[in-house]
Amino acid sequence: NLVTAIVASIVISFFEATIEQMVALAVLMPIVASMGGNAGTQTMTVAVRALATHDLGPANAMRVIWRECAVGLLNGLLFAVIMAAIAYFWFGSDGLGLVIGVAMVVNLFAAALAGILIPLGLDELNLDPAIASGVFVTTVTDVVGFFAFLGLAALWLA
Repeated sequence: NLVTAIVASIVISFFEATIEQMVALAVLMPIVASMGGNAGTQTMTVAVRALATHDLGPANAMRVIWRECAVGLLNGLLFAVIMAAIAYFWFGSDGLGLVIGVAMVVNLFAAALAGILIPLGLDELNLDPAIASGVFVTTVTDVVGFFAFLGLAALWLA
């Protein structure tokens, strides 16, 4: 888990100049990471349980993947609107609201995708998804969330 935290920190370090331009980004980064981690962990937990009870397998995997991605996208859109409004009222910046809103959609979609694909992939490799999925899912959501949020912020501030 230390290695994956370092990977997320390296992603953040790519955007030091962007964070220096707008300190509010540092304030909002934990929200992007937390929401992605929570969403990914929830999807992963449901997937691991479904694999253990044989409710998820090759016969219905694509249907479940599409469903989880749709839920992730809808959750992303809902939380994007909420966070965009909060960021606007908190920091008085509609651009910052748009940046965090789009980053939330991207990260919650990635969380849903990782939350379902990682347990399926580990199960396919005959590895116990209950043991190994969590670290991978949170790494994906942290890296994608930070890259989306800070990358969009860098484009916006350029």
